[in-house]
Amino acid sequence: MTTRYRVEYALKTHRRDQLIEWIKGLLAVPFVLHSQPTVTYQATGLQTAAADTYQRYAEIMRDVENLIIDHIQHHERNAPGKSKLKLLVPSVGTFFTKLHIEDAFKYQDNRRFISRRRFVAPSFNDIRLILNSAQLLGLVRSSEVELVTFDGDVTLYDDGACLTADNPVIPRIMRLLQQGRKVGIVTAAGYEDAPKYYGRLQGLLDAVHDSTTLTPSQKQGIIVMGGESNFLFRFDQDSDVRLVYVPRDQWLLEDMQAWAEDDIKELLDLAESALRACAANLDLPAAILRKDRAVGVYPVNGARISREQLEETVLVVQNTIERSIVGSRLPFCAFNGGNDVFVDIGDKSWGVRVCQQYFGGIDPSKTLHIGDQFLSAGANDFKARLASTTAWIASPSETVDLLDELETAVNPS
Repeated sequence: MTTRYRVEYALKTHRRDQLIEWIKGLLAVPFVLHSQPTVTYQATGLQTAAADTYQRYAEIMRDVENLIIDHIQHHERNAPGKSKLKLLVPSVGTFFTKLHIEDAFKYQDNRRFISRRRFVAPSFNDIRLILNSAQLLGLVRSSEVELVTFDGDVTLYDDGACLTADNPVIPRIMRLLQQGRKVGIVTAAGYEDAPKYYGRLQGLLDAVHDSTTLTPSQKQGIIVMGGESNFLFRFDQDSDVRLVYVPRDQWLLEDMQAWAEDDIKELLDLAESALRACAANLDLPAAILRKDRAVGVYPVNGARISREQLEETVLVVQNTIERSIVGSRLPFCAFNGGNDVFVDIGDKSWGVRVCQQYFGGIDPSKTLHIGDQFLSAGANDFKARLASTTAWIASPSETVDLLDELETAVNPS
């Protein structure tokens, strides 16, 4: 049952995506005018209403698509002022390709029967999936996908789980490698040694190692970026753990080389102080963990920390660092890990850029990042939008569906 509390909580700014909410609002009008919910089931009337609703939804999606095209052109021309879309949706960012939203709506409507529903209006998930499909079409029609990066938990495997050999995403990633595409696992897990990543990704890494169809060059097309943007590992056919650490001086971006160690220490000290204050104030059953490039609070003795406490901690720490001088000099990411909160130096936009550079300078318009956390606060995939095109999924099964959809878009039957 949906309580008033849950409804109001979901309306908080940090729990919303303005572009999706705006599109939902546009579709609400034709839903009310054309859906015609009735008590009596009348097939003929329903078919007419569904056709009218479908046409109006498609028209709205075409208008949104044109607004995005105008927004892209406005950015490319470096035109003064804001684009019309930016005025309507102030938080909207950069698009690296066109989004074919009308065609994507037609595809998803054929699967989810959005226009045929009488009582349930187009939802957040409907529009999220439409935007994912629109992005895939934009990638395929404008160029090609050269690099796919993935989050770990909830994207490749369930939260806190591992990538086991029977995971259906493995043959899809193998297919990407076999097609000559590059793959990056960009995860918040901040381990400094390869065996721990092998433990989380063993099924995939073993499959690559044992493959007789992948060439040695294709096997070198997979890397792991840990701690958002702090630890890089490349595939190694001769290693027992399939990975080998790549020294930082071999892959740091030029801007990252300017990050001063004193600033890193100062930012982590500030984050740790804020985390300790939150733990005390909220009486969290948790301990503090300080790492080389991160600091976090995690539960002890099998305790669970409530979502509200986690998000309160994220927002307090994020606000504290953003108001500091060091926070203006150094990029960071404060995020809710599901049952912990961590602050990392850098963020996934830097992690994706490192992957792009490592593979020879792949353009953002040819890169797709797939993740599950794209809310504006406490979500570490959000910043990836600055470096690549993105797809917002909600479960590992959606990742599988998305990769199959990509294959269909590239090689339509």
